[in-house]
Amino acid sequence: MTHTSPLTTDPESPAQPDRRRLCKALLTVPLLVSVAPITTLASLAPERKLSFYHTHTGEELSLTYHKNGSYIPAALEQINHYLRDFRCDEVHQIDPKLMDILHDLQQAAGNPNGTFEVISGYRSPETNGKLRQKSNGVAKKSLHMQGMAIDIRLDGTSTKKVRDLGMQLKRGGVGFYASSDFVHLDTGRVRHW
Repeated sequence: MTHTSPLTTDPESPAQPDRRRLCKALLTVPLLVSVAPITTLASLAPERKLSFYHTHTGEELSLTYHKNGSYIPAALEQINHYLRDFRCDEVHQIDPKLMDILHDLQQAAGNPNGTFEVISGYRSPETNGKLRQKSNGVAKKSLHMQGMAIDIRLDGTSTKKVRDLGMQLKRGGVGFYASSDFVHLDTGRVRHW
């Protein structure tokens, strides 16, 4: 009687693992690692940086808004001012989670130094009302009025890819405006249009 070790190369041995199944299982590990972190990239970054170009005002802003586990209050104030309603110069607090969504989008797009082109940040109720009169694409209770929404493009990344990545994040609303070539992102409930 011969004794076979579980590590034998005998293909008939019941203890021999199926190499193909093992290889397939191992190949899925990097896929899971590369997909799963998209929702948590911001929490892993030691510093969170963003760069903006405002399409209406021509203003630029590059800054680190989060470092050592905390938001930087002075940086958030700069963001609040930068994303103000430029039509009436009204400033409103911007939800920092919106910045985290932008940061994670940048990372997921493989464009960590890309500049966000801002079409719209905060909108006052008056501005929102005027825009609603001109377009049926402006919501009556828009999250722009609460500092929870932004309309953007990401330089060097197609708006379709930005839309797709935003939807994968599942951290708020994602609107795609193909004719105007921009993406709406917000920190409201998860939905898309």
